Amino acid sequence: MGDDPFGGSLRPGHSPAVLAVDMMRAYFDPASALCLPTDDCLHSAARVLATARQHGVPVVHSRVRYSAGGADGGVFFRKVPALQALVGDGPMGELMPPVAPTDDELVVVKQYASAFFGTSLASTLHASGVDTVVVVGVSTSGCIRATAVDAIQHGFVPLVVADAVGDRAPEPHEANLRDLGAKYAEVVDEATALAYLAASSRPASRGGDR
Repeated sequence: MGDDPFGGSLRPGHSPAVLAVDMMRAYFDPASALCLPTDDCLHSAARVLATARQHGVPVVHSRVRYSAGGADGGVFFRKVPALQALVGDGPMGELMPPVAPTDDELVVVKQYASAFFGTSLASTLHASGVDTVVVVGVSTSGCIRATAVDAIQHGFVPLVVADAVGDRAPEPHEANLRDLGAKYAEVVDEATALAYLAASSRPASRGGDR
């Protein structure tokens, strides 16, 4: 077989939204077991959000929160003990200041890896006429991967911004970006994402109009 069976590409649509996944203090505070080795992705994500806001592109955030004892986290909560830091409204669940939501931006609260699983996110985006999700956040091999896979399964074109996502180590980060790009998403750099958002400029309030 001479052709690459995973060589296809997706054309981004004209109605994007930026999805900032789990940019919580737990991933950037050295006191947290989930802390990443660098905060580079946080600052890249902040630039993506700033450009989206400047051009009227909607921004949606996700964060993780568990009820007392983690009962709503099921087996996942038992598998990853570090998730205990996200019970209730403690400081580790706060979204970081550089990417904090504005008053009019939706924050989706989730318990599992994908921002779509068990939430109203897909319905909300479809009702707003969104056709493309620009994904930033953490972590690449976990919540970013799961969210991108669910995005394509819900009919959205996922653009994963390589500079604006991060993981616990370079190996899972790079391996998952390669695999996402092969099968589930378009992986782009920050500059490409910013240019796309700027070209998608529209009034901030557009309802379901396309």
